[in-house]
Amino acid sequence: MRVLVTESIAQSGIDMLGKKAEVDVRLKIGRDELLEIIKGYHGIVVRSATLVDSQLLKAAKNLKVVGRAGNGIDNIDLDAATQAGVVVVNTPESNSVSAAEHTIGMMLASCRNTCSANQYIKSGNWDRSRFKGNELDGKTVGIIGLGRIGSLVSSRLQSFNMKVIAYDPYIPGERFELLGVEKMEKLEDLLIRADIITVHTPRTEETIGMLGESQLATIKDGVRLVNCARGGIIEEKALYKALKSGKVASAALDVFEQEPCPDNPLFGLDNIVVTPHLGADTHEAQNKVGINIAKHVLDALEGRFVTGAVNMPSLHDKDMEYLKPYLLLAEKLGRLYYQLEKRPVSKVEIKYRGGIAEHKTGLLTLAYLKGLLEPVVKERVNYVNAKLLAKSRGIDVMESLDSAASEYTDLIEARVSNGHGAFSMAGTLFGMKELRIVELNGYKIDMEPAPHMLLVRNEDKPGVIGCIGTIMGVSKINIATMRVSRNSKGGKALMVLNVDGVVPKDVIDMVKKVDGITEVNFIKL
Repeated sequence: MRVLVTESIAQSGIDMLGKKAEVDVRLKIGRDELLEIIKGYHGIVVRSATLVDSQLLKAAKNLKVVGRAGNGIDNIDLDAATQAGVVVVNTPESNSVSAAEHTIGMMLASCRNTCSANQYIKSGNWDRSRFKGNELDGKTVGIIGLGRIGSLVSSRLQSFNMKVIAYDPYIPGERFELLGVEKMEKLEDLLIRADIITVHTPRTEETIGMLGESQLATIKDGVRLVNCARGGIIEEKALYKALKSGKVASAALDVFEQEPCPDNPLFGLDNIVVTPHLGADTHEAQNKVGINIAKHVLDALEGRFVTGAVNMPSLHDKDMEYLKPYLLLAEKLGRLYYQLEKRPVSKVEIKYRGGIAEHKTGLLTLAYLKGLLEPVVKERVNYVNAKLLAKSRGIDVMESLDSAASEYTDLIEARVSNGHGAFSMAGTLFGMKELRIVELNGYKIDMEPAPHMLLVRNEDKPGVIGCIGTIMGVSKINIATMRVSRNSKGGKALMVLNVDGVVPKDVIDMVKKVDGITEVNFIKL
């Protein structure tokens, strides 16, 4: 495996990558050269400067993972990566504490005129009267965005005895209550109440220009603004006017619409504190970012589930611990269909029963689709693009949950429709370790999904099982286990043989000639 690192990460991360992969560190590599060499790499690690767009992804024939060492993914075309089946991973939690602490520091510096006083004293002057500031105690702080960093900022500001209000339409009310934060239903409600406003949202089409001229016109006179999130959320021209007029008493910015920007007009104002995107720039954060991005990239390259993936469902640790054993089961169930049926699929219905239904099962559905599609599509199929590929083939995917107790503690049921009928299958785990297929197209059965299996449908009459056993013995094919199921005496029966190797076509043809045999399929799982 080869990994290209185009921007600086901690040496600890480089060392971790180097234990499993060949790592090339090419800082400040030119765009043309990058497009030329990227085809030779399976992974790329970037920060915010390297553009990972559709052009790059098209040139990256062998790319499996893009690692963003940090939080935002503004420089990565997520849709193009998903279509290409490339996992995009980042490290949003690694620098959360550093970003939250920097926000508090910037807020204090802004309220207490720390930076201006520092510069004034160092220039040989002494006059403290001109730098009188304001306390945080008793003030109302408005937090826009109550995600990871916003939540950390909230808890820290409450220790300053501040009243915390927040606006985030994507966070449930229970989360606000848990954090002791008053929920604002509208952004306007926050703007008219807050003494200090701090921004903690990602940069999206929805948030760019969120605080523009019209919004700044509604805020309290003398409000203070802090942005250590993403540049462009506060319109800089509008902010400049508000700072000049005194409508905004002061601002503290760590991020800007364009970076670097040494000639930014805001830098000429006395009532603004600025830093060059330092929010995550601590030794501790960078070490954690380097180690975590290396771990995520290696997980993706080695085919493991990636907890830091952006373009696939995320899971809490408790969900992942419970569901991980079921990922392989779901994928093996999906692999059954096209080895037993040749008709194109029109709809997939997956039902999760029992305790499994109380967890986030979206990843299991992706695992099933991955198993279903891998045998019949040319594109690489993985958890990232499985649902997209299903949609492109006109397959409707439906998922339902039923936590009521049933015959099994947990059960995954799948029904595949093909325009001529439907094919069903179901599986469970025994002791959370042993995979079992317990239903196959109407037949109840207890079969372990093995690498090599022979599925036989036959008339339920004496002698059939013996004939098959004889053929396997004569052909030197060892039968590991055999399971038989029938729905009615004298009707059709299903026989499943787990065998120790591939069953050649001539042996399958011999089995088909046995009196009473109606169908034979060799399956690889």
